[in-house]
Amino acid sequence: MKLLLTSAGINNKSIHDALVDMLDKPIAECSALGISTASYAIPGGAARAFEFFSGQAGAPMCELGWKSLGVLELTALPSIDKELWVPMVKETEVLLVNGGDPLYLCYWMQQSGLADLLPSLRSVYVGMSAGSMVMAPNIGEYFVGWTPPTGGDKTLGLVDFAMFPHLDHELLSYNTMAAAERWAAGMQGPAYAVDDQAAIKVIDGEVEVVSEGHWKLFTP
Repeated sequence: MKLLLTSAGINNKSIHDALVDMLDKPIAECSALGISTASYAIPGGAARAFEFFSGQAGAPMCELGWKSLGVLELTALPSIDKELWVPMVKETEVLLVNGGDPLYLCYWMQQSGLADLLPSLRSVYVGMSAGSMVMAPNIGEYFVGWTPPTGGDKTLGLVDFAMFPHLDHELLSYNTMAAAERWAAGMQGPAYAVDDQAAIKVIDGEVEVVSEGHWKLFTP
């Protein structure tokens, strides 16, 4: 599976070009499924989900001009037959995963069975904020909000690094480089701090930062 882990969607030409390169064909020829489950565990989550799907979030994902776009609600999947959704996920070319709470997203990825499918998919996985962070081994205490039944900050571990999104965001005054450094000091593996103009591309385990902004890699 190819991963494009963004802080705030496909919001500049460099990230857009990276996505098209990963798709191997135009966006207009690709089917996509949007996942906004993570947004429901933060304030205003229902409105955030609507903005994500309707293209009003200011972080381009669903509005890029896909050939088709569907909604995959993870909390619904455990209650329906897998035959109703697994083939659809396997056939889609892109998964668009919204931000919100990364531990809530991780929990429902696991409960739904999507987490087990992800490593075998040929799709391009495009994450935004929490949708990107969930791929890490863990997110760090700094980002713990919703708490899973088992506690802790463990996430999927499909990449070997962690991600601190929205670096120096004007509306998130606490997301400073100094805060990112303190966060990274508590992480056990590589950790990236990225602003909203940066993304991390992962293909066959090879990691590349795509950026028109600011980012920093912290190593243990």
